[in-house]
Amino acid sequence: MLPTRSPSGADGEVAPNSPSVAPTSAPTVVAARSLIGTAWLRIRRSRVALAALAVVVLMILFAVLAPLLTAIEGQDAYTTSTSPDVLDDYGTPGLPLPYYRYPSGDHWLGLEPGLGRDIFARMAHGAQVSLIIALLATVVSVVLGTVLGAAAGYFGGKVDMVISRVMDLFLAFPHLLLVLSLTPILQSRLGDTALGDGSLLPIASLVIILGFFGWAYLARVVRGQVLSIREQEFVEAARAYGASHRSIILKQIVPNVMGVVLVYATMMIPTNITAEAALSFLGVGVKDPTPSWGQMLNAAQQGNWYLTDPWFLAVPAGALVITVLAFNLLGDAVRDALDPKSSRG
Repeated sequence: MLPTRSPSGADGEVAPNSPSVAPTSAPTVVAARSLIGTAWLRIRRSRVALAALAVVVLMILFAVLAPLLTAIEGQDAYTTSTSPDVLDDYGTPGLPLPYYRYPSGDHWLGLEPGLGRDIFARMAHGAQVSLIIALLATVVSVVLGTVLGAAAGYFGGKVDMVISRVMDLFLAFPHLLLVLSLTPILQSRLGDTALGDGSLLPIASLVIILGFFGWAYLARVVRGQVLSIREQEFVEAARAYGASHRSIILKQIVPNVMGVVLVYATMMIPTNITAEAALSFLGVGVKDPTPSWGQMLNAAQQGNWYLTDPWFLAVPAGALVITVLAFNLLGDAVRDALDPKSSRG
């Protein structure tokens, strides 16, 4: 009789046909992503979104580093050059001579007609003014819209009715017409305050006007979100725990609508940039000598310089179009990235 072998083999090896148990692998732990982390992961996958973000960052750096950049150029935004060696005295009085009309080593974007100020310096400092107005006005609108919308949706009843009717009133007025009519009135009132008639006066008035009349749409969207959130279990648990209404709104309600608020903010910034440019172009916003892109457009059309020196019009107009387009594309990307219906990254 042939000798038999154990299933495990004489040398302890497992026989080919013997059953074996595979070692159990440790469960894979998936790290949770925050709302911002998820949005950033999706934005990174879009070349358009990254390009728009790059342009926005460059424009912000251009504004922040304006004093350094103009110091490197060796110019400033307020010094005038009206000598015959710089401006034409014969054919078209006030028009910069060919060397000064376009970019050169001394003046990186040339000189503006009429007063001969450096266009690059005014563009850099104008970017500061335009972005400060847009950002501060957006902050005012976001704070008002989020707080009032959350209060209306959370409390309901008479509070909701009063805030909703105010929202309807603000949304019913023609926005641009209202801003055009109220900006000069507000500037005259602020003229009697500590702001006086300095360069901060038009900036402060535009921030107040644009911010105060821009919150209603966001408040309506936030109210709709809060109406559903207030019935969730975590809100009921906070109430049962004895949390105050203020604590529930700020710690439970508002964090859950931040996606909507963030999308609105990215869309509101280019709207406010355009509004500032339009108001300054129409003469009720930032006024000379304070530079802004809208004020430069106003200067180009006041003396009809856009006919003889189109470069002076093209520079601020081009910067305005590129900046607003970049913010809009970035806003679209943020909206898509925060959309809960899209696939998770």
